[in-house]
Amino acid sequence: MNQKLVAQLDAVREMDRQDPLAHFREQFHIPPGADGKRAIYFVGNSLGLQPTRTAEYVRNELINWQRLGVRGHFEGEYPWMPYHEFLTDNMAALVGALPEEVVMMNSLTTNLHLMLATFFKPTKKRHALGLEYHAFPSDYHAVESQIRWHGGNPEQSLVTLRPRYGQNIFTLDDVEQFLTDHGKEVSVLLLPGVQYYSGQVMPIAEITALAHKRGIVVGFDLAHAAGNIELKLHEWDVDFAVWCSYKYLNSGPGSVGGCFIHQRHSQNVELVRLAGWWGHDKETRFQMDNDFKAIPTAEGWQLSNPPILSMAAIRASLDVFAAAGGMGPLVEKSQKLSKFFREQLELIPGSPIRVLTPPGSGCQLSLEVVDDIIPGKTLFEKLQAAGIEIDWREPNVIRTAPVPLYNSFEDIFQFTQILKDILDQPG
Repeated sequence: MNQKLVAQLDAVREMDRQDPLAHFREQFHIPPGADGKRAIYFVGNSLGLQPTRTAEYVRNELINWQRLGVRGHFEGEYPWMPYHEFLTDNMAALVGALPEEVVMMNSLTTNLHLMLATFFKPTKKRHALGLEYHAFPSDYHAVESQIRWHGGNPEQSLVTLRPRYGQNIFTLDDVEQFLTDHGKEVSVLLLPGVQYYSGQVMPIAEITALAHKRGIVVGFDLAHAAGNIELKLHEWDVDFAVWCSYKYLNSGPGSVGGCFIHQRHSQNVELVRLAGWWGHDKETRFQMDNDFKAIPTAEGWQLSNPPILSMAAIRASLDVFAAAGGMGPLVEKSQKLSKFFREQLELIPGSPIRVLTPPGSGCQLSLEVVDDIIPGKTLFEKLQAAGIEIDWREPNVIRTAPVPLYNSFEDIFQFTQILKDILDQPG
């Protein structure tokens, strides 16, 4: 390494030494990359890393199961009957909600179906569901099936919000135009908090206000937003939101999802829902009465007793977030990491990389490969072979996500040096 690079690396390491959150990196297991060395892990937007405390939290519940059997539902430090309640306060803080508006349950798409079962009530006039045109496929499948379930035809009743021609990024003007065109027919508008392909942070508060003026219920898929950006769901008056917990929330593959239902809805026990016994009044649940009495909080949409081992992993991760001071300090570091990443990419002369993600967004930077210097998929594969964990989205985007809990400024510097070396190689 030449003296200039040594000096640059020293400066970058000093940035990490000055980072008040740097020590949290050691509270995560960082796996080896394809080169056998410790990976530069930039794929927390797909699966977050495992906190070092997770094994202990899960093991404790396995031990309780061994020692207590069924009594574990009521005994021990964290009895299983109310276990989901041990997650509520920390999770509500991360999404800007009142505790009674949040519950951890099911999976994201299951929760989305539960929300649409309550809020999508198509009429002859308001028959449509609004969706972003490039939504994650699972949202498309859920929305189309809900329309068919209600006897409708997605070709008429699925309307999509699109950015201006040739653009991947939405503006509020795009939203206003969509609402001008379709506001009278849309019953529910479902949009992402962070668009999974571009990484754009959507203006949630403004969209909600615009849609509410037209009598539209507004929900958000926060799969790429929860644990990534600052959210104020209650203050922004969002009707409902759903999210997974295995990306930025680091709770393990397929872990339990989350659901937000605004207080004005969740307190309404008469609101129609698909019900299960875990949503029934806690005081009378075990009287085994078939007369459903909904809990007057988001818990009233629960179906069954939750998977404790998964929830133990979520509790472990939420405790890390709480120890880090919540989303405020994490977002502050995330912005610094992203700014540094952009600056480093700009130093690569003749780079075929264009950052698709707008400035000021969350952790994710979507890197669009825009010319023929090297095929995008080839570049992605070479970066992986060099020990960088990233992911690929067709047709030409490499998604990177420097996560403030466990990524460093040095990770970004090393990534850009590896990228530069690859681009400098002939052929």
